[in-house]
Amino acid sequence: MDRIDQNMSAESRYMKSKMIIHGPRTSRTIESESWAEGESALTEYLAPARERGTKMLKLEDQLWIFSPSTDRTIQISGHMLRQSVMGSDLSYEDMMEDPDLARQYDAVVVGSEVIDETECWIVEMHATIEDVAYQKRRLWVDKQRYIPLKEELYAKSGKLLKKTELTDIERHGSRWYPGKIIFKDMLKTGSGTEFIVEEISFNVEVPDYLLSKAALR
Repeated sequence: MDRIDQNMSAESRYMKSKMIIHGPRTSRTIESESWAEGESALTEYLAPARERGTKMLKLEDQLWIFSPSTDRTIQISGHMLRQSVMGSDLSYEDMMEDPDLARQYDAVVVGSEVIDETECWIVEMHATIEDVAYQKRRLWVDKQRYIPLKEELYAKSGKLLKKTELTDIERHGSRWYPGKIIFKDMLKTGSGTEFIVEEISFNVEVPDYLLSKAALR
């Protein structure tokens, strides 16, 4: 668990990415850049034109959205956190998620499987705290690089809610990180959402003003 966290989480991070949302009839692409430090993060949307300038700010367990079209800042909380982000297969809850799995889950290896010629452990994880989006997770973890290649996310009832696939794994210093993550909300139509990392830097200096409500405007 600690080895997975060493790959997937960092004290701070800068990322430029695009999200390709495959709906029932058409696909659309949303581009953004984000800065994260500790439990806080700011994401600014760059394209398409109608989303440009929209910002999302996470300050520990609070989430704020600024919309330039309405010139309003609203807080996303409660049941609204389960809503889709811009029609994608990711919810606001997914965007808020703390990647520190070792702190939130008990894990046990329940088997092995080969994925794309890569030997993986199958790891079943059960939440040790109530305040998580998914009470149960099932991960297929690369035995050599300690990074998940596939994941299933479940509700407390045992219902499968989402699947993810992590591909295009690249080395960044001492860590491995995916270049692409495919999210599929099992309760939605469409072919899922591709999250593509175009640029990423870990343990960078993030200016304090970026992770404040003032940065939304």
